[in-house]
Amino acid sequence: MRKIAMFLALAGAGIVGIAEAQVPKVVVSDKTGWHKIGETTVDFKKEKDEVIVMGADRFATIKFKVTGETIDLISAEVVYESGDNQLVAVNSKIKEAGDSREFNLNGGERDVKKIVLVYKTIANSTNKKARVEIWGLKTNTDTSSN
Repeated sequence: MRKIAMFLALAGAGIVGIAEAQVPKVVVSDKTGWHKIGETTVDFKKEKDEVIVMGADRFATIKFKVTGETIDLISAEVVYESGDNQLVAVNSKIKEAGDSREFNLNGGERDVKKIVLVYKTIANSTNKKARVEIWGLKTNTDTSSN
């Protein structure tokens, strides 16, 4: 019984840690334009975060917005619903309240399953955390399924 209680306590702590890092956003609109796909808080304790994309997940272009603290974003791996993936080389320091450049997804609009961010930690004296938002562009020019 004690082992089960300990296991449940540890599992609960792990779930809380995961939930704190990522705030998934369900995209419900297929309207043409930019939509917030998801966001994560970069606490500089690790150098990789995964953001699950839910809902109307078909996008042609992505970009990243940063608040809170500067982040050195190395890359983003875009994993598609079809199972294939695309490595996006960002290689950019994105300052607080800054945006990355835009990145076109291979094959036009694609159904995105998740995006894995890889970044370098940047020491800061205020212990502020960076908040990274992922934005996707719907063009609605490609209506075929991928």
